[in-house]
Amino acid sequence: MVGQRLVCASANPDKVREIEAILLNCGVVLETRPTEIADVEENAETLEGNARLKASAIAIATGCAALADDTGLEVDALGGAPGVRSARYAGEPSDADANIEKLLNELHALGATTTQQRRARFRTVVLVQWPDGTETIAMGVVEGHIALERVGDGGFGYDPVFIPEEGNGRTFAQMSADEKHAMSHRGRALRTLAEELS
Repeated sequence: MVGQRLVCASANPDKVREIEAILLNCGVVLETRPTEIADVEENAETLEGNARLKASAIAIATGCAALADDTGLEVDALGGAPGVRSARYAGEPSDADANIEKLLNELHALGATTTQQRRARFRTVVLVQWPDGTETIAMGVVEGHIALERVGDGGFGYDPVFIPEEGNGRTFAQMSADEKHAMSHRGRALRTLAEELS
């Protein structure tokens, strides 16, 4: 799939940069989503459903293959929440700081203070939809737990409070981009996707 061209459905610049960095050596040429295309309402009940909504809208609008992803943070003590609502956990519009604050407050209210009580995982579904409607789908998961407080200033979203199992006690926000991509949910999903496309 050397030179495979895909239009990125995301309008989130942090996410687009991360996807580009991960796919850099995978033979994929990622094209920016045209600015005139309106945001897609992510109202599906699953990560795959939201990824499909976004990829389909971009594929139809551009006539090109489109890549979309959706990611959820699943916290065991919260019954898997925020899950598919991760980006809008604290309400609309999406606000990463407010989402983190709500998450930490809810775990505090439960008295969840140990690593085991704060078990969590990131799950990413990436989906490519081709102009003829066919799809290629891949998933990536990383296990870990939620920190007691924010640590680190890298990354985005929930990165300052998520400590992956392989992270030597560090949050994603304390890692270099390369370190994070090597073990992250999105990195795993995109590398699996690249293998499937090849």
